[in-house]
Amino acid sequence: MRLTIFLAVFGTMIVESLRAASNERIQRSRGGIEPPGDVYTMMRVAYPAAFLAMFAEGLTHGAPPPAVSAAGIAVFAAAKVLKWWAIVSLGSRWTFRVIAVPGAPLVTTGPYRFLRHPNYVAVVCELAGVAIATGARIAGPAAIVVFGVLLWRRVLVENRTLAEAAR
Repeated sequence: MRLTIFLAVFGTMIVESLRAASNERIQRSRGGIEPPGDVYTMMRVAYPAAFLAMFAEGLTHGAPPPAVSAAGIAVFAAAKVLKWWAIVSLGSRWTFRVIAVPGAPLVTTGPYRFLRHPNYVAVVCELAGVAIATGARIAGPAAIVVFGVLLWRRVLVENRTLAEAAR
């Protein structure tokens, strides 16, 4: 079960990384601008490290009961559905980096009709789901807090950048 969860987490991370890199090239070719002050360099380390810490803690403390693991897997799966809905809705605009094309309107379809940053909601839920599934009682909440702070800083930069690009 743990191996399956591990492969799901890091397998989807690889797929998302490849898509983001491709989209970054597209955005830059359209005149996309990456703002100063983004926390991407910290996020690119913290995100996989958070999952590794949760898996490590889970291995040292033993697996949670099957029903608890199943609940965590369900949360993770729901988060992935939300994240991919956001990815598909943004199309080539979705990247790991904040890259805004001047004059491009904000996306207001898909989950963006309901949430300003559905991808980030999904990321927090991914972390929570894996924390539950692996029984990471310390690393899970710590990862959510640390990554939550990074996301908060990221949202400030992203909102400012998108507002400037829309002018």
